[in-house]
Amino acid sequence: MLPKVAFICVHNSCRSQMAEALGKQLAADVFESYSAGTHTKPQINQDAVRLMKDVYQIDMEATQCSKVLEDIPAVDIVITMGCNVECPFLSCSHREDWGLDDPSGNEDAVFLETMKMIETKILDLKKRIQTNTIEIDS
Repeated sequence: MLPKVAFICVHNSCRSQMAEALGKQLAADVFESYSAGTHTKPQINQDAVRLMKDVYQIDMEATQCSKVLEDIPAVDIVITMGCNVECPFLSCSHREDWGLDDPSGNEDAVFLETMKMIETKILDLKKRIQTNTIEIDS
């Protein structure tokens, strides 16, 4: 059974959604990806949706929606995006914060930089899980 990873942000509308989508595309063979927050927005950030389609051919609106913590299953790993406020708490075996600034309201270049950082961190997380450098309670 694959470990479950939750990407957590306050509103679950941008960074955590991009991380869930990239996790599903780049690491589905190593972990299951979920995202959630303590509050939801009526829709995923439209700049993120547009750029994820352009760069990765992922239609987040077709496969994802804004979710609260109670909407996802129990997880093994929690990744907080860098909330700059009190990040939501979710029980897990391993937790880390990626410290990413929210690109909302910025130019495409800022979104693209954030997307690339998330991609790099997803691939690093995948490698660490594969090589058992992250302890997960079974």
